[in-house]
Amino acid sequence: MYEYLIGNVTDVQPDYIVVEVQGIGYRVQVANPYSFDINETPAKVYIYQAVREDAISLFGFHSSEEKKLFQKLLNVSGIGPKSALAILANPDHQGLVEAIANNNVSYITKFPGIGKKTASRIIIELQDKIEALLPTFKLEPQISNQPVNDDQMNPELKDALAALKALGYTEKDVKRTQKALIKEPPMSTDQYLRHGLSLLN
Repeated sequence: MYEYLIGNVTDVQPDYIVVEVQGIGYRVQVANPYSFDINETPAKVYIYQAVREDAISLFGFHSSEEKKLFQKLLNVSGIGPKSALAILANPDHQGLVEAIANNNVSYITKFPGIGKKTASRIIIELQDKIEALLPTFKLEPQISNQPVNDDQMNPELKDALAALKALGYTEKDVKRTQKALIKEPPMSTDQYLRHGLSLLN
């Protein structure tokens, strides 16, 4: 079982990154791929390995706390890796913890693939573990100086919208978010994605 990988991020896609470690490229599914930089500086990516009969998958996180939160969500009946990543993609993890503590079902049902029944199950199964769900997440936004063309979407916005689709949000939700984001000043893909998730939730 892997604990973490230290290597260069060589590719970023809407639903995964590639981490190269000693000449081997590991495909790692992450909540927000665009929070990772493609550069020559090695990154430390915490890893959760899922083994099934037909596949071995790697899931990556910025911190051990984020990984633990992912594992706690996986322990909830009805929550799979994709749903857990979609929940973690929203950077407001404190809001998630508060929603669990305060029985706020409506907050949790805003995540893709989470209905009232599953949201209630998350609250019931994790509420007594609330103290362990208070990690400090320090993900610094990346600034982009690339100008925005008012007549068409810039590449950063396109990538962010693709990431929302990869997380499971509907075409209707993505288009609604696109209308709001296109009015915003230039951002990095990571910032567009974070802002889009805050609008959706």
